[in-house]
Amino acid sequence: MFEHFPFLSVFVALAALTLAPGVDTILVLRNAARGGFSDGLMTSFGICSGLFVHATISALGLSVILLKSANLFALLKYAGAVFLLYLALQSLLAAWRGSGLVVESGMPRKSNLINAFREGLLSNVLNPKPIIFYMMFLPQFIDPAASTLGQSLLVATIHFVLGMSWLGGLAFMVHGARRYLARTAIARGLNGLTGTILLGFGIKLALFEQ
Repeated sequence: MFEHFPFLSVFVALAALTLAPGVDTILVLRNAARGGFSDGLMTSFGICSGLFVHATISALGLSVILLKSANLFALLKYAGAVFLLYLALQSLLAAWRGSGLVVESGMPRKSNLINAFREGLLSNVLNPKPIIFYMMFLPQFIDPAASTLGQSLLVATIHFVLGMSWLGGLAFMVHGARRYLARTAIARGLNGLTGTILLGFGIKLALFEQ
């Protein structure tokens, strides 16, 4: 089924995209600093799960409808921007209050993990840029003789593995520095920095044009 699929080319292209810093990186660092490795990993899982949504939308041709409809595109864009601004406000308030990393010895709370997953998933799904990327990227590697949806999901699977490896590694590194990050001054600085960067991403997304 995938004998003509260009695995190496897809792998290299997706690896370059994965390693490029962006909202995903900042969000994982923020949440790992806030709640430890479990929060960072669940945020990564949410982000990478969103890739299957984009791959499916692109394979079914829905991305073309979305991108050709100014109203639908604007709705998605502004929803994503508002969500990023909401996350930025959370971080900036944490910086103002001096909230740091809670060094816990027990199991993480389920509610925290669900929230981390939701933040990761929504930050990815509500961002129109991955939709544009998948719409432009997939046709270059799709074999017309094979299943378009199957190949699209294969690309998303490769992207998922790369993304989880990279973002999970970042979460693990932050977790290793959790006692250092628990210091009030360090936590304030990190929250202020991530909040400012997320604020910038939110404004940039709101001003983004096709």
